[in-house]
Amino acid sequence: MHDRALRLTGLGHALPARVVANDDLAATLDTSDEWIRTRSGIATRHHVDPGTATSDLAAEAGARALKADLRSGGSGEVDLVVLATTTPDRTCPATAPLVAHRLGLGTVPAFDVNAVCSGFLYGLSTASAMLTAGAADSVLLVAADTFSTIVDPTDRRTAFLFGDGAGAVVLRAGGGPTVHDIVLGSDGGQEDLIITPGGGSREPRSDDRWFTMQGQAVYRQAVDRMTVSTREILDRTGWVVDEVDRFVGHQANRRILDAVANRLGVAADRVVANLDRVGNTAAASIPVALSDAHEQGVLRAGDKVVLTAFGGGATWGAATLTWPELA
Repeated sequence: MHDRALRLTGLGHALPARVVANDDLAATLDTSDEWIRTRSGIATRHHVDPGTATSDLAAEAGARALKADLRSGGSGEVDLVVLATTTPDRTCPATAPLVAHRLGLGTVPAFDVNAVCSGFLYGLSTASAMLTAGAADSVLLVAADTFSTIVDPTDRRTAFLFGDGAGAVVLRAGGGPTVHDIVLGSDGGQEDLIITPGGGSREPRSDDRWFTMQGQAVYRQAVDRMTVSTREILDRTGWVVDEVDRFVGHQANRRILDAVANRLGVAADRVVANLDRVGNTAAASIPVALSDAHEQGVLRAGDKVVLTAFGGGATWGAATLTWPELA
């Protein structure tokens, strides 16, 4: 994918209004603000209220990205919608068509992608392939998850980690490239590291509907896979670490971000992190971090940016882009 003409022209994110602080969790869990901050770097996260679904956040983020696209010289319309999510509104049908409908995009093709916390990168690769092949001229890529609906609120191992949110980007073919290259990987032999056992065809009648995670093993795999995939994407793009202006890893845990950055030799002041305020928003974490950093002026036109993530499946990936001029 070197130097393909893929432009990022719109960006936006959405978070639920309800903020859940560490002390709020400590009121019902055997935990504390200090314990959570020490192990994750998270202070607050956002949770949806009952009745709010993934599509609600996805549509809000998508609308903001389309509006930003219009301000940046785009049409504010697209001809394909891709939604990366592990928490669709329903097992059947996919949620992307509903998001497209709510955004007034008519009968454009729309589909879901599920790669858990690597979902945005898998969606980015899918959208880029469609644009490059000429199957679409413009794509709205949304990554949205409401993990508060599948995490056991009484499980002190996972309940403090996750927040809900959505991030979206508009990608267009033509012009100077901003998305340079993407690498992806997976290992189904690691399926049990991150899993929600019940509800699928393997256990359709199981009541075991809560998300579970093998924390220590996930930490090791995440650090290893994100480090290796980042090195690979830098080599393929022809960049060296010192050239990277901003490193945006999946916002899972501050210790993971720091460990990957240290292994790669990325300076601490180049690591983009907002998980202290939003927690782990799963597939949405990278686009939410990008949108947040853009709003704060952290990302500037011309910056060389590296993205990387690890998620259930197991899945992982990395991408390089040059940050565009956005309105």
